[in-house]
Amino acid sequence: MSQNADVHVVAPEMAVAFFKGIMPFNSLDDATLNDLARHCRVDFYPKGTRLLTSGETEITHLYLIQRGGVKAFIEDEQGEVTLKDFRGEGDYIGALGIIRGTPANLNIETVEDTFCFLLPREIFLKLVEQRPAFAHYYLKSFSEKIVNTAYNELRYHKVSKRSGDDLYLFSVKVGDLVKTLRKVSSTSSIQQAAASMAEYRVGSLLVHDPDDEENIVGIITDRDLRGKVVAAGLDYNLPVKEIMTGPVQTVLSQSLCFDVLLKMMSTSIHHLAVERGGRVIGVVTSHDIMLLQGHSPYYLFKEIRGQQKISGLYVLAQKIPEVIRGLIKEGAKAGNITQMIAILNDHILERMLTLLEEELGPPPVPYCWLLMGSEGRREQTFKTDQDNAILYADPANDEEKAAVKTYFKEFAAKAIDHLVNCGYPLCPGEIMATNPKWCQPLSVWKGYFTTWISAPDPTELLHATIFFDFRSGFGDHRLARDLRKHLNREARKQDIFLFHLARQCMSTRIPLSFFKNFIVDRDGEHKNQLDIKRQGLTPFVNFARVLALKHGISETNTLARLKALLAADFVSHEVWASANDAYELQMQQRLIHQLRQIEEGVLPDNHINPEQLSELERRMLKDAFTVIERLYSVLDKMYPVA
Repeated sequence: MSQNADVHVVAPEMAVAFFKGIMPFNSLDDATLNDLARHCRVDFYPKGTRLLTSGETEITHLYLIQRGGVKAFIEDEQGEVTLKDFRGEGDYIGALGIIRGTPANLNIETVEDTFCFLLPREIFLKLVEQRPAFAHYYLKSFSEKIVNTAYNELRYHKVSKRSGDDLYLFSVKVGDLVKTLRKVSSTSSIQQAAASMAEYRVGSLLVHDPDDEENIVGIITDRDLRGKVVAAGLDYNLPVKEIMTGPVQTVLSQSLCFDVLLKMMSTSIHHLAVERGGRVIGVVTSHDIMLLQGHSPYYLFKEIRGQQKISGLYVLAQKIPEVIRGLIKEGAKAGNITQMIAILNDHILERMLTLLEEELGPPPVPYCWLLMGSEGRREQTFKTDQDNAILYADPANDEEKAAVKTYFKEFAAKAIDHLVNCGYPLCPGEIMATNPKWCQPLSVWKGYFTTWISAPDPTELLHATIFFDFRSGFGDHRLARDLRKHLNREARKQDIFLFHLARQCMSTRIPLSFFKNFIVDRDGEHKNQLDIKRQGLTPFVNFARVLALKHGISETNTLARLKALLAADFVSHEVWASANDAYELQMQQRLIHQLRQIEEGVLPDNHINPEQLSELERRMLKDAFTVIERLYSVLDKMYPVA
């Protein structure tokens, strides 16, 4: 174990300036900060210093990281690291142990040379006892860490390990992948740029303003040289600006590789410039990220995009669970996982329908393939039925109307069959494009929504809610945007519709008894189990939908809806934070449950036996369910029963 290399008494003004830049100290008055400054000191710890040892070290000070970084981790009986996170400038160490009066609960080691402000335990405890807002910050922070602990316990103890599962998407920052910055002036010739790429053995060059090397104006890639120059017979002496792509798309150097991967897959951009401190420091490519992992989401994405036969998509779709399994093991939260599932499913659909159009010929009118339900919300898991429809432009005449009917009948039938072969089961309620009722022109779809909204029948509304989460999956997205505008406009005019939707949301019983015990099925196929989707997640989905329709928010994803409601001050930060955490925890539990069933050769479902969960998991699940009561109280105030 390394020892402190140096100890300094800190200048009060230096400490005060530091405190004013971090939470929750920035909420304290100047007199309190000056008093704290007189009691703290600065310590320097070289890289590799063990600051705290789990279960052993008595915590005498609160550590506040001024510069550098540490890793927090625990080890199992075999010495294997099971939980790990990294903390940097402005983060704290030791608060939980001080407040609880226990030894350190994590091992803490510096990962680089690190300076910390040290505040004596007694001074910190006095602040916690006397300042409620100050104490609330740490209590909230602890609750978030407990949620992360629950995720980690799920990941490491409920998902079996397999060799070759070395994923780093959630620990490596994209800035760590950037090598030497290679760039060229926009006035340089194409031939000069090609020579530089060959010399440096790179597949891209950033392009800068000739008068300012720091001003990046575009990017050229080896694909540009092949497609825009060689294939087109372009003059090699032309300036680079003739073939560059600009402005260049950027990501921050602190972005996790997973977030960058999502951006690449969503935009089909394979080279992104990396920024640090407002300055471009290099380029990251899809290849760089693919090298980090074995079961690569991006590799599967490329296979899907390059597939030339619809039948070839069948086996690729079956690979999605293995990719998602790797993400769960690495520590992805539910929102990230469902987003990745949605992206991969969307690309299966896009490629399949593109090839189907080539087979059948172009449609007689523009159309849009709609996705509804969990697909529309981008919240698919391993158990995803088909919920789709076709929305097309109104035919101009009877002849076009007949052509539309013939084309889309065959198109829908083939598409649904292909999706079944890809592993997406038929919808038991026949909410699919093959049902003539759900293959209609824009005017008819507008009529559907107007009817549901203007004269809401509670029974019919129960079945219609699946349609309110529609989004465009393929085709002419303008049609879906037009329909969404119509829905938002109509919904905001009809309070009685929103009243029925809100009361319907509150009709789902919370799966907890008066004494906060789980309410489970007492007999039948799912004895001693509860349906985490219907009883736990659906109230959050319904809550977010009601408020999104009320306020004209077009987003369909539940977490994105909640975030949009927070940004517009339609819900409090407290409601958003508790709902966001509770929803993610339940979705994580659902994904882990279904993945374990798949690995056991069982068809995935949503029925969980609380007795098979750990004590921590049961406690977190109960906490998540109690949040539903708070959401119901918000709706009850908005839409009280007369």
